[in-house]
Amino acid sequence: MPEYDFEIDRIVEDVKKNNARLVGLQFPEGLKKNAVWIAREIEEKTAAATIIFIDPTYGACDTKDQNAQVLGVDLIVHFGHTSKLPNWKQNSTA
Repeated sequence: MPEYDFEIDRIVEDVKKNNARLVGLQFPEGLKKNAVWIAREIEEKTAAATIIFIDPTYGACDTKDQNAQVLGVDLIVHFGHTSKLPNWKQNSTA
């Protein structure tokens, strides 16, 4: 079990509410060790597939919007310290 509350239930709710089929997950370096566990939790509790963006993240302003659009991502979840960010499409921040 991770040492942080990643608000999995809230993310699952957002995925279902937005009928997202492909969810992009973005993490700062210190949280990437939890990425696969989080992806599995989301996939087990929803009908969505996940993509983990492994490129370095330089804060809340460094969301992978363009990458997500090219890949057909329906929802981006950016893990970190900030609250919701305006985005090109649905956005969830944990």
